[in-house]
Amino acid sequence: MDIEKQFLLDNRYLRMARIWAENSYCVRRKVGALLVKDKMIISDGYNGTPAGFENICEDENNITKPYVLHAEANAITKVARSHNSSMGATMYVTTSPCIECSKLIIQAGIKRVVCCDRYHNMDGCELLERAGIEVVFVKLDNE
Repeated sequence: MDIEKQFLLDNRYLRMARIWAENSYCVRRKVGALLVKDKMIISDGYNGTPAGFENICEDENNITKPYVLHAEANAITKVARSHNSSMGATMYVTTSPCIECSKLIIQAGIKRVVCCDRYHNMDGCELLERAGIEVVFVKLDNE
């Protein structure tokens, strides 16, 4: 695929991930993720509490509760429950992955990660690159 077409697709899927992030009940940061393989969305996720928990992500001190799942983890576990494989897929995520999500991305066989915002700690991206996973930052049109 040519570079211009890939850029347009990356931009479009990232905008979709940003819209998906709006589903999050988290106050401090809303993050969305899409898993795409062969130009098909095979999974999606946003940050939030596990299924069956109350939709309150922060405690009374505005600290994120320790059991809140990141968007990447939700997308990866969702695809694991389906009959799809994330092997060779691209993950589009609105904020670059933390170290824990990066470990999941590596183990899930995802080969490319596209983000628009940088997480305060870039250890996750460094780990992905060390594992041979392409990490791309795209500035969205409305930024």
